[in-house]
Amino acid sequence: MPRARKGAASRRQRKRIFKAAEGYVGGRRKLLRTAKETVMRAMRYATRDRKARKRDFRSLWIVRVNAAARERGLTYSRFIEGLKKANITLDRKLMAEIAVSDPAGFDAIIAKVKAALG
Repeated sequence: MPRARKGAASRRQRKRIFKAAEGYVGGRRKLLRTAKETVMRAMRYATRDRKARKRDFRSLWIVRVNAAARERGLTYSRFIEGLKKANITLDRKLMAEIAVSDPAGFDAIIAKVKAALG
């Protein structure tokens, strides 16, 4: 009978896969091949969705800034144009936070934007 080789490494690899498959149902957790396929698919989704989450948050911030700007008589695109002309370099995340939590501060930004737009 041939000598067993790489047993420890194989076991470590299997344990790593089964550890990643914790919480899955049925064979996806208990059978090596299906667990490996499911873990690989989950890793692909995780990679893809990290990018998607960034897109989702950016669009959420844009919606919030747009709503706050429209309440004060500007559209989002005109607001961004005015920010560039007024040389105000706030990112959308900060502007959304200011619009929600500090309306007076957002009003001050709007005043500067309207002055820059003329």
